[in-house]
Amino acid sequence: MRRLSRVLSLVGAFVVVFGLSKVHAAWVADPPYDFTGSFRFAWAVVYAAVLWIAGYGFGLPDLPRAPRAAAFAAAAASAAGAVLVSVIQLVMGDALLPRFVVFGAAFLLVPWQVAMNLLARRGRSRGEDRDRVVLVGTDDELERLRADLQLIPERPAQLVAHLGIDEVTDATTGTSRPLVACVTGEQATLIVLDRSAQTDEAVVGEAAALHESGIRVRTLVQFYEQWLGKLPLGELERASLFFDIGEIHRARYGRVKRLIDLSLGLVGLVPLLLAVPFVWTVNLVGNRGPLLYRQERVGRGGSTFEILKFRTMREAPAAGAGEGAAWTEVDDPRITTFGRVLRTSHLDELPQMVNIVRGQLSVVGPRPEQPHYVRQLSASLPFYGMRHLVRPGLTGWAQVKYGYAGDERDALEKLQYEFFYLRHQGLRFDARIIGRTVRSVLGSEGR
Repeated sequence: MRRLSRVLSLVGAFVVVFGLSKVHAAWVADPPYDFTGSFRFAWAVVYAAVLWIAGYGFGLPDLPRAPRAAAFAAAAASAAGAVLVSVIQLVMGDALLPRFVVFGAAFLLVPWQVAMNLLARRGRSRGEDRDRVVLVGTDDELERLRADLQLIPERPAQLVAHLGIDEVTDATTGTSRPLVACVTGEQATLIVLDRSAQTDEAVVGEAAALHESGIRVRTLVQFYEQWLGKLPLGELERASLFFDIGEIHRARYGRVKRLIDLSLGLVGLVPLLLAVPFVWTVNLVGNRGPLLYRQERVGRGGSTFEILKFRTMREAPAAGAGEGAAWTEVDDPRITTFGRVLRTSHLDELPQMVNIVRGQLSVVGPRPEQPHYVRQLSASLPFYGMRHLVRPGLTGWAQVKYGYAGDERDALEKLQYEFFYLRHQGLRFDARIIGRTVRSVLGSEGR
């Protein structure tokens, strides 16, 4: 239902814009004109795409949990699309699309997006009822799984029961089949086996019988990947060898990714140049000090580079005591008033377009860390260095799924998402992360 609602949301944007354009051309305009043969046809395509992208950015059709929230998101997205096109028309000094189409489409799409949200929420409710999980494994894996299910899953699931391996093995005598009884009693539809459970003949035997009756069976790694979008903590070191990494093992992907990075980086230099005089001027009043903040980060292959940002914190009183000397918090007290505006709007990241053009950053990849954090985390996590096999990113899967790392525990949590990215690295996944980032920037998804 969620996928269908997204497709219908896109179709609806084009139908509304093109329908109103045809009506205007045939009955409103004086004199009438041929819409499909005019320059307005191409601009109608652009406007429909803008309205859909704005809706996606505000979380439509699937993220709002209530009709009121969906209506607010739809109205905000339509207003944003209409304002953007109006500004473009003002700058170009030409009526690229008539106001009848611009504002009429924005108005009509609000109820359509609300309807698509209702469709998506109905599908989500069925999904929540469908995925009832029984875990067979250790108590440690149980606690981790409970905590991870409280985060933002890719597919909704509910842990309804847990069995230790001994509970299955010791009781499996004669006709006693504890796993079968548990799955039947809890009306479970999915069994998850941790590594130790996969090697136990009694567990596998009961799981096989349930599989034949229509119950799905997954390893712990498969469940984390498909339902949570990450790799389980206990499997990171073991799993690190058993997958290809796009930038290393697929040369064509690496080249295409770099060309895309360079293209987007060059385009991103335009808003950077426009933002520089504005930020410099406001800094004179509300954020006195250097325009840019520079900090050493670890890049691909363990090499270091200097990352660039608009400064958002007070100047360091002494060397080593400034921005980045401690783990950065979401509401860090060192952030200035104007710096908070820059962070909230993500304008502080714009100078990193220079890093992307230089080849130090990619648009998508693991977020680069400071060298002393890398040394600290590498000492406690022997497999941490794998994240440096690829070019670090302006955004990444860990950023859109988890957000800031405020301590070593958070860094370990983010590493599970970064390993998932390494395992599934590809152009389609990169595009998905960029889309999620748009939602995160607009405040409708992510931490």
